[in-house]
Amino acid sequence: MKRTLLGIATVAGIACSLSAFGGGPPPAIKTQNVITGIYYPTNVVHAPGDKCRLFYTEKRGRIMVVDVSSGTGVPIGTFLDIDSLVGGGTTQNTEQGLLGLAFHPDYWDNGYFFVNYTNTSGNTVIARYQVSGDPNVATPSSALILMTVTQPAGNHNGGWIDFGPDGYLYIALGDGGNANDPPGNGQNINTKLGKMLRIAPNVAGSSPAYTNPSDNPFFGATAGDDSIWSYGLRNPWRCSFDRLTGDLYIGDVGQDAREEISFQQAGTAGGLNYGWRCMEGFNCTGLSGCTCNGPTLTLPIRAYSHGAGTSNGGCVTGGFMYRGCAIPDLQGFYFHSDYQVNNTWVMRYTPGGGVTDLTNINGQITPSLQGTSVSTIVSYGEDPDGELYIIKHGTTTTTGGIFKIVPPTGAAPCGLPGDFNLDGVVDGDDLGTLLGEWGGIGADLNCDFVTDGNDLGTLLGNWTP
Repeated sequence: MKRTLLGIATVAGIACSLSAFGGGPPPAIKTQNVITGIYYPTNVVHAPGDKCRLFYTEKRGRIMVVDVSSGTGVPIGTFLDIDSLVGGGTTQNTEQGLLGLAFHPDYWDNGYFFVNYTNTSGNTVIARYQVSGDPNVATPSSALILMTVTQPAGNHNGGWIDFGPDGYLYIALGDGGNANDPPGNGQNINTKLGKMLRIAPNVAGSSPAYTNPSDNPFFGATAGDDSIWSYGLRNPWRCSFDRLTGDLYIGDVGQDAREEISFQQAGTAGGLNYGWRCMEGFNCTGLSGCTCNGPTLTLPIRAYSHGAGTSNGGCVTGGFMYRGCAIPDLQGFYFHSDYQVNNTWVMRYTPGGGVTDLTNINGQITPSLQGTSVSTIVSYGEDPDGELYIIKHGTTTTTGGIFKIVPPTGAAPCGLPGDFNLDGVVDGDDLGTLLGEWGGIGADLNCDFVTDGNDLGTLLGNWTP
């Protein structure tokens, strides 16, 4: 699967019928168990176009594979084990470990994926790996380290990575830890800490490991790190691109008073300054580094206070804009949670129009349809159809889980097998899509990782007169 420059996720024209804006409160939803009893999961992603598997990271240093073709998770095994390289990932209360995973947009051609972890010295490592001849097993010896960033403390590591609609790899890094960012890293454009980075990984070899896009804001300048895309972040914990618009949402963990969701509209230039450490949410901190509410700062689209109650929290977890097919009236709602207070909200956001329909949905997501508590929400995930998943970190090594957001009656498929454009019929348009993906993954209907005669037979068997 390749993402277009507009950020619309498609596979040779396969896409849900998407709507950018709407109005009114969110519809009723529930969560459904995908897999439970797992070890401190930190992230869940899919390989491009792969509707049959999900990959989740364990904090201690493993990437696990789950078969979701039947609607529930069936463990396949360990995709990659780098436990010996990862530090700080064996307890709930650290902010270290294996934190991020991203598959290259051309994964089915080059087999590359990227991880973000803290090593045994506590420093951030961004590394590239490659899948082996077995699609369920990666090659540990294929490791290529793109960058290592020294971390002065054990917290505020960020950890999110993903490819943007422009094809570049985005990397979210915290300010390096300790209260109130004593070195002022968030506002220091000569360090990678407290930043959103944007790089072009090398997929043709190993030298150089990556290059910096020439339209990064400080590229070639006397001052400023060439890899920086935006700055003024404290601890960006889970970010996402809207697959319809390409907009970037950033959950940024606050200090002692406020949590925030920051935003960058697709198509705007890099160099945004989100205001930490002189601002925490909409509040002035009294700390140096920038001018509170100054004209060069980009304020969050939402901020909320610390404390108990359904409007408050203590540690934000950024989520995704729902663009799936199973719950049409949920389209255009952005999900986010608070890890500490176990609050979850949805909201609409329109650039220039602000936040509307902000709704707390605690009573809908927990318990799951199977009666499992959905709490300590540490991350979200998205599948190729735009359906969303919630990741429960857990409080012991066997209480983590992954849950799918579904209609109140349970998971509902979108369309007939072979109805790639979701117009309610299987016809010549869908046949053209399948033939265009022949030999690739994009129209694989039987989960054998190739589009071939078996998939053609399935499509023809569902042909609509």
